[in-house]
Amino acid sequence: MSYFVTGATGFIGRFLVSELLENRDGEIYLLCRDSSRDRLDALIKLWGGSSRLIPVSGDLRADLLGVDPEWIAQHAGSIDHFFHLAAIYDMTASEQMNEELNVGGTRSAIELAGALEAGVFHQVSSIAASGDYHGLYDETMFDEGQRLPSAYHRTKFESEKIVREECPVPWRVYRPAVVVGHSETGAMDKIDGPYYFFPLLKRMRDNLPNWLPLVGVDLGDTNVVPVDYVAKAMDHLGHLEGQDGKAFHLVNPEPQNTIEMLNSFAAAAKAPQFAVPVDRAMTSRLPTALLPRQFRPSALIGAMVRTAPAQLALGQTVGRLGIPPEVIEHVSFPTVYASKATQKALAGSGIAVPDLESYAGTLWSYWEEMLDDSIRSDKAAVAALKGKTVVITGASSGIGLVTAVQVAKAGAIPILVARGKDKLEATKALIESQGGTAFAYGCDLSDLQAIDALTQQLSADFERIDFVVNNAGRSIRRSLKLSEDRFHDFERTMQLNYFGAIRLVMGLLPTMRQNKSGHIVNISSIGVLTNPPRFSAYVASKAALDAWSNVVSSELVGDGVSFTSIHMPLVRTPMIAPTKMYDRFPTISPGQAAQKVITALVDKPHEINTLTGNLGALAHTLAPKAAFRILHLAYQVFPDSAAARGENQSAQVPTNEQAMMARVLKGVHW
Repeated sequence: MSYFVTGATGFIGRFLVSELLENRDGEIYLLCRDSSRDRLDALIKLWGGSSRLIPVSGDLRADLLGVDPEWIAQHAGSIDHFFHLAAIYDMTASEQMNEELNVGGTRSAIELAGALEAGVFHQVSSIAASGDYHGLYDETMFDEGQRLPSAYHRTKFESEKIVREECPVPWRVYRPAVVVGHSETGAMDKIDGPYYFFPLLKRMRDNLPNWLPLVGVDLGDTNVVPVDYVAKAMDHLGHLEGQDGKAFHLVNPEPQNTIEMLNSFAAAAKAPQFAVPVDRAMTSRLPTALLPRQFRPSALIGAMVRTAPAQLALGQTVGRLGIPPEVIEHVSFPTVYASKATQKALAGSGIAVPDLESYAGTLWSYWEEMLDDSIRSDKAAVAALKGKTVVITGASSGIGLVTAVQVAKAGAIPILVARGKDKLEATKALIESQGGTAFAYGCDLSDLQAIDALTQQLSADFERIDFVVNNAGRSIRRSLKLSEDRFHDFERTMQLNYFGAIRLVMGLLPTMRQNKSGHIVNISSIGVLTNPPRFSAYVASKAALDAWSNVVSSELVGDGVSFTSIHMPLVRTPMIAPTKMYDRFPTISPGQAAQKVITALVDKPHEINTLTGNLGALAHTLAPKAAFRILHLAYQVFPDSAAARGENQSAQVPTNEQAMMARVLKGVHW
């Protein structure tokens, strides 16, 4: 069996190809423009470099998709499935682009499928083909006289119509709802649907207490599905017998309330949520429900939103928050999408739409860490970082990874350092896919000789080193009683957190002195200020790094070299994952932690602390005995974990006392 796929480098296409590789046999021919060949080659490498993946040069805008006639003649009759995904899925795209890619591209695709005598042509359409149809719309429905309110809606309708009326081979149509990231990894590569509102949620989180209720309005229902569901469903449905000439709704069977959806993401972001005092249950009883549809408030508001003055006003308001005005009208759907036929076809496959609540946090985290572009419009950050080299240790995950992605978006050149070279290369590829530049250097930062070799290499490879972020670290949570025969706990933390960090800085100092410029950011810990029990090995190593930096700061200030110590609160990273109790504790996200690092790079303060950390330091200064008694209480409340005792790790649910203390002393490592 063999396949021809257009749009393989696109969002849905990448995951469909992965499904075909995993579940099917035979060659998979991937249409690709010559200018995008590097991107496809990189994807093929990520797919394991399979010899089954064969690029085919072409162009969506050309006749027969621009495929060489000799290639067509050679492969005629051998393509079993032709998956056409190449299109534009963007409400903000111009009418001309929608016409060329969605309508013209589909017409060329079916011509090629006919020339290849393909077994089945699979068209990825969209629920947008239903336009503004009011009421229940099932898989058997298509041209129901619906209004097509935008170029996107119109071209999705017309391209599906072309397949239905002109396709020379058997066909199947798939209509996905709003497609969001992968439900398990959060992976996403574009801003669409609910993602337009994420910058607003982030601003709310950063500026408002999360307990503050906000008044919202009932915006109706929407429908979102994760990309992994769409890809798995297409693979399964595409290979079922007897399904030609049918359309499939790849939607959530239960319409999702728009405000409830936003609140799911607000909860994931730890932002305030919206309360709706007047919802449709109440408004449906009002006399307006008896009016003709075009005169109801929702229709009148929609018509007003489409006017030029309203679009201009929206552009100057919500547009400044990253929400395109043309998207506002389509936040909710007047259509309810039935999918009984699709669900029946999927029965027994184990393929189903997961509840949004189960993966909203995953989508939010991926956006905040990988897709948030707000730093590009931060003039101070761009001015401070553009063109600068930033050495980041521990750059393969957590704070280091997000910091690397963010500084690259500001125009800096991150120099990625970590022990795992493969993960670093993945980070480098991600940064480059977003238009940035990065370099990767594998190094075991607990090996002093390896650090010396690294600093020599960096000094030779780069004329200047502008910033160093000492982020790599090791944390051990174990009481002294359990550490009496484990002196290596203290040696390991000091080796990486202290000796490794200062060895790296000392190795790069000659280059910084030569350029009369350099700034070092040390990721320290709130524990240095609060002295939590069971962290004697970890806190001591971070305190040593603080003390060293404070002393040498006075020696190096004349050389233009400065330091910032960030006394970081508890961050949700792989480093704290072994302590299962932390799963229920208040933490900040890697994205929030990375923002503190960006502040350190831009403003170069001597310290960055939190309110809790400052209060802890003040308590130790003004009332040390009382502070130690409180900490002893915490020592009794938070026992050693199973891992610290050398037992099998199991999930540990915090008690009420633990949860209360963790909330009061937010961010402290307990």
